[in-house]
Amino acid sequence: MSTLDFVEQYLTEARQILDRLDREALDRMAQLLARTREAGGRLFVLGVGGGAAHASHAVNDFRKIAGFEAYAPTDNVSELTARTNDEGWATVFEAWLRTSRLCAKDAVLVFSVGGGDEVRNVSPNLVAALKYARSAGARILGVVGRDGGFTAQVADACVVIPTVHPARVTPHTEAFQAVVWHLLVTHPALKQAETKWESVR
Repeated sequence: MSTLDFVEQYLTEARQILDRLDREALDRMAQLLARTREAGGRLFVLGVGGGAAHASHAVNDFRKIAGFEAYAPTDNVSELTARTNDEGWATVFEAWLRTSRLCAKDAVLVFSVGGGDEVRNVSPNLVAALKYARSAGARILGVVGRDGGFTAQVADACVVIPTVHPARVTPHTEAFQAVVWHLLVTHPALKQAETKWESVR
């Protein structure tokens, strides 16, 4: 395959994913988030690796555009590394949510390629956090890849980014996570503030 052929193939895959995204799941996620905000609930956004970077960006957008009280544990590197050092990686998010007094009014949003897998010990911190969120009665939402892992199993609303090429699950999932949260913060049920460049005429 030539380099130009690769570019065409990659973009073709992106179009296929866009066409196959679950529209009903996207709208269900928006409605659940709207009810969370209306009830005075907070939004906690979890992710590791690329998901952690997404969490930080998404928290900004949910706060600034959609009027949420929103947080990402990975934005507090001092607490994250202290908990990792003192108690272990697997419980960092659960402990953070406990200290934040997560409750039934709140929601947890996960950005993850695999969604967490307890058996294979992949993203155990997401699994522990979601178990705690479920016990607290908080809403669980996710944007994940492949089969969605533990997140898809326990979520109240979850968008699984369709797999169109097994060698590119991660880049496509992470790319479309950004598409999804930008859709959400501009959804009519959620958007409260105009974005900057659209307000400049």
